[in-house]
Amino acid sequence: MRLCLLAAAAALLAAVPASAQNRNADRVLRAIQEEGTARSRLEPMAQALFDSIGPRLTGSAGQAAAHRWAVEQFRGWGIDARTEPYGTWVGWDRGTLHADLLAPRVKSLEARSLSWSPGTSGAVTGEVIAIPELQNVDALRAWLPTIRGKFVLAAAEPASCRPVENWQQWARPEGLADLARRTALADSAWNGMLRRLRLTSAELVGGLSQSGAAGVLTSDWTGGWGTQRVHYTFGAGAPVLDVTCEDFGLLSRLARRGQGPRIRVASTAAFTDTAAPAANTIATLPGRQLPNEYVVLSAHFDSWDAGSGATDNGTGVLTMMEAARILRTVYPRPKRTIVIGLWGSEEQGLNGSRAFAEDHPEIVDGLQALLNQDTGTGRIERVSLQGFSGAGPFWRRWLAALPRDVADGIELDDPGLPSAGSSDHSSFVCRGAPGFWLLSKSWDYGTYTWHTDRDTYDKVVFDDVRRNAITIAMLAWQAAEDERVPRTRREMPANAAGAAGQWPACQAPQRAVQ
Repeated sequence: MRLCLLAAAAALLAAVPASAQNRNADRVLRAIQEEGTARSRLEPMAQALFDSIGPRLTGSAGQAAAHRWAVEQFRGWGIDARTEPYGTWVGWDRGTLHADLLAPRVKSLEARSLSWSPGTSGAVTGEVIAIPELQNVDALRAWLPTIRGKFVLAAAEPASCRPVENWQQWARPEGLADLARRTALADSAWNGMLRRLRLTSAELVGGLSQSGAAGVLTSDWTGGWGTQRVHYTFGAGAPVLDVTCEDFGLLSRLARRGQGPRIRVASTAAFTDTAAPAANTIATLPGRQLPNEYVVLSAHFDSWDAGSGATDNGTGVLTMMEAARILRTVYPRPKRTIVIGLWGSEEQGLNGSRAFAEDHPEIVDGLQALLNQDTGTGRIERVSLQGFSGAGPFWRRWLAALPRDVADGIELDDPGLPSAGSSDHSSFVCRGAPGFWLLSKSWDYGTYTWHTDRDTYDKVVFDDVRRNAITIAMLAWQAAEDERVPRTRREMPANAAGAAGQWPACQAPQRAVQ
């Protein structure tokens, strides 16, 4: 009965005086807040997705399992949902990895295969060597035959694995200056060699892995305690491992001082025999009055796989799913159609949302507002209007209607500038459709969870994610009921990214990667 009354109240808003509309709007907003607070499903969904299913690397079995899980969740709430393929991607299974230092002493190492790195044929043992200070490409060619069967260190040696703020808090000025000097020397030597070789780090790693090395060892320390940023490699002939700052430094010092480090690596990482499907999960609440106009709730479903993809962008996914569940309960028959888009392959260039925008011009043309969240677990604190100069009055009205404890601290970047490819909203903004980026409080996202091995369930701040789901549901309800948001837009300056139609986000997506 409660649901029927709320649905009826929402349906009658357009036919009653403004004062009554405001009272009914307040009633719907209170019902959204009560449902999202008292009956939140976030914790069990997060545990199932992050712990049981785990990471969702594009082309992996985990990503396919996550799509199936999301469709099942939506359908269990009475929301129509489907997995919508848009192409294929190289299939890969991370498997297991064990790496040990055997000499000059014994120690198990902290290391991970980079995504899409090949495995080993059983356990492989070899000497660890550092790259000499090569002066030119000819010197590189002359040196390459010496790496056969060896593990090559391919990153600058860290001066310290303490976060800079730790040094700033405790060190004397002389100690801080010494750290800066040692760091600058290591970085200058490494970057200078890359310039002389006219290679990027990724190109050098790829070349080493295809030149007979037993493996390549890299390290991408985020600057936070024990945290590594673990991305990917394609086309590697030998395994490529990311080694923690501490263990990479150990191996580098041993190698550069001629102390004979030897390691043993056993990796079962493997490519699948066939290409894996690449897909989006799409759910829909049909519009009762304007079914061909759309509000889209947007988050990317894929992740890197060294962690669990919890805050990048699992919390965005759960925010949109929970907002949809709340709306289905409180507002089952929206004026406009509400679409929930959980995109694939964002990390490889917004491929899922680009494909959806390309395949569904009717949704791009009928878009009222897209709400995209992709900056971690924190509470929404800023909304970028992406240059849509006529959207400001709508957003100020929507935010003003929210309860104070929900809207508190949210600022508008009005009109802002379109972002050429920062996240999935760009796939719609570059086509002239009003996509908006909802940015969150930091929680040291860039240091500790963005693309790292520590992006796991325990980093989720559920109080903030609950607030985000309630906020999104309230904004979506108002956007679905309001007048049409105008598409007048401030253009991106020519020296920033060129014309919107030339953005990578508006180019054809990668649909078949082998």
